[in-house]
Amino acid sequence: MQTIGIIGLGLIGGSIGAGLKDAGWRVVGYDADQDHATIAVERGLVDRVTDSLEALLDVDRDITVIAVSPKATIEVLHRLEGVGVVMDVAGVKTPIVEAARHLPGFVATHPMAGRETSGPGAASGALFRGAAWVVTAAPSEVTQPIEDVIATLGARVVHMDPADHDAAVARISHVPQILAGALLAVAADADGALDLAAGSFRDLTRVAASQPLPWVELLRANADDILDAIGDLKDRLAVIEASMLTADDRLLTSLSQARERRRALSAPVAAVRVALADEPGEIAKVGHALEDSQVDVRDIQLRHAPHGGGGLLTISVRVGDEAPLTAALEAEGLLLVP
Repeated sequence: MQTIGIIGLGLIGGSIGAGLKDAGWRVVGYDADQDHATIAVERGLVDRVTDSLEALLDVDRDITVIAVSPKATIEVLHRLEGVGVVMDVAGVKTPIVEAARHLPGFVATHPMAGRETSGPGAASGALFRGAAWVVTAAPSEVTQPIEDVIATLGARVVHMDPADHDAAVARISHVPQILAGALLAVAADADGALDLAAGSFRDLTRVAASQPLPWVELLRANADDILDAIGDLKDRLAVIEASMLTADDRLLTSLSQARERRRALSAPVAAVRVALADEPGEIAKVGHALEDSQVDVRDIQLRHAPHGGGGLLTISVRVGDEAPLTAALEAEGLLLVP
């Protein structure tokens, strides 16, 4: 039985623990927050917790995972000496790599998975399935056990230079977090706008529900790349603004390019929409239909009515699967929406 030591039992650390426990690993954890440690034990995310970092480091283990904030990760790294294979999961990599230069067995990583909720109460062993997991070192004897862990958790390894990683996440994660808050603020300035918010606006602003303090630290840790990305975004908004003022073709070009880039992010899907009544058993009927039709589900979204009355469920399936799914849903007596 292999043993992993996890420092930090929040959403990511707890999910790593849960996934590896399910795979037969022995998981020992430590968290400075006693509530996190207690919840991790109660939920079975770890086999046991230690009462100090030093006690965890005394445990005979195959891999050590540092799953705390960037600042705390650097503090932990400065306290480590000769600890074997170590990986972190922080959302910024350049300062982490610099802080770990004294550790020959360290590899900086970052799983591209998460939720807007935090803490061990939201942890799940399935969190990383299908996700990209950045590894900032070329394959070697040191990275192999780490890549084996990543594969066990269901993720796929992506090798990147730390600086390239930080520039990329500034654009696909950090700036979107800032934009979500800005969009909500702009909408709140117009009377009644938020009452009209539907699926697209909710999707665009979902990450704004995240805890703000961890994000402040992460954004400041990657400030240079974020500022570069904000500059690029300003330039693109200026082009759109100019097109709105002059009625030229640049607005159409921008929207057309955006459509093509977004479509290229995922395989083609067909959407089937179901109107759900506000009564027990509606979701169970959908589950029966999915089981009977055996379709390949790519995404599921539920838009609740704001004040009760059910909602609209959108099931995205592989093109060609919509007909058997529609038939199965209708057989369950569910109302389909064109």
